[in-house]
Amino acid sequence: MSETQAEPTPLRRKPVQQRSAKRVEQMLDASAELIDELGYDALTTTLIAKRASVAVGSLYQFFPDKRAVVQALTQRNLERFVAAVNERLKELSPEHWWNIVDSVLDIYLQMHREIPGFSKVHFGDVIDLQLLDEERDNNSVIVDSLVEILSVQVDSSPEELRFAIAIANETADALLKLAFRRDPQGDERIVAEAKDVVKGYLASKFGE
Repeated sequence: MSETQAEPTPLRRKPVQQRSAKRVEQMLDASAELIDELGYDALTTTLIAKRASVAVGSLYQFFPDKRAVVQALTQRNLERFVAAVNERLKELSPEHWWNIVDSVLDIYLQMHREIPGFSKVHFGDVIDLQLLDEERDNNSVIVDSLVEILSVQVDSSPEELRFAIAIANETADALLKLAFRRDPQGDERIVAEAKDVVKGYLASKFGE
């Protein structure tokens, strides 16, 4: 996954000891909870440190500001998303595109509903269109990750696959945003339409 990892890391320094790594995870968990409760704009490093039960100075050892904390949180969410997609595809013997589409969108929906903070910041666009990577916009990072996973599933050139996945991703992103505007849990009718639209488009490109 080296090509698709979000870079550079927002950490000032990487935690080496297990205790330090645990503190960083506590800070990320705390920021996620506070984003759910207060939103990103009201988030502060002081609030994060207090919720994580660490000193503010300890937070600044690893993060320069709240944006860097949320960037690390968003990167962690992307890693969890990619890992979940990988695991789900191992369980499938997909004969049709819709099995893959359902899996990817269902994982995203589950994260939106269950992962603290995810429904407010998603993969970072609310904060910065290039939160995950200074060189690429957030959706491009996601597309690159999906292309790397799906390249073994589809008989197509990398360029054709990436273009199609980019179009499918932008389409699904727009429709899912509409679904969550209509219903905090995601309007099921719009979600179903999103799946159908993406499946139809990908089938037209790669066949059923």
